[in-house]
Amino acid sequence: MTVDVRPASVFEDVRAVLGPKSPQADVCWCLSHRLPAKLNNELRGPARGAYVAELCRTGLPPGVLAHDGDEPVGWAAVAPRADTSYARSRKIPHVDDLPVWSLWCVRVRPGHRGRGISHALIAGAVDFARSQGAPAVEAYPLDNGEARVDLTMAYAGLRKNFERAGFVHAADTASVLSGHPRVLMRLDLR
Repeated sequence: MTVDVRPASVFEDVRAVLGPKSPQADVCWCLSHRLPAKLNNELRGPARGAYVAELCRTGLPPGVLAHDGDEPVGWAAVAPRADTSYARSRKIPHVDDLPVWSLWCVRVRPGHRGRGISHALIAGAVDFARSQGAPAVEAYPLDNGEARVDLTMAYAGLRKNFERAGFVHAADTASVLSGHPRVLMRLDLR
């Protein structure tokens, strides 16, 4: 298996990883941290997918996708922190005034897990942020130690995976997800 990570500019590939089985379903589409709360709450069903389709067509791709051949098998959301809800978060601190990028969601499709795709996604998201001039990338993974994590809540990533990618602990946070504290991890790209 060869995993190729590239910018998420093809909506059909994004839909394959993030989209619901039923077009009417309300799923995250990885918008909850990208949009102001009011807009996030207003977008329902197909409107969420349409919003993501527009993101893929215009401007900066909303993240990166891992492909196994032509098949999209994973997703990572990465964008300037200033463009996310993390810019205003009271639970995730700002370490300094550096215009960092946030990497807040890593998702691998069922049937493809356990093959190193999440590691490829983290590296690909970092490469994408670097190519866009990011001075650093932050992530806010679970600090779960050896404890099991509910896969639904593992989207934030695990501390050990970010450490393997060269990220270092930059700060504790007041955020808890699925019973596990989250930490602010950072990789300096300068």
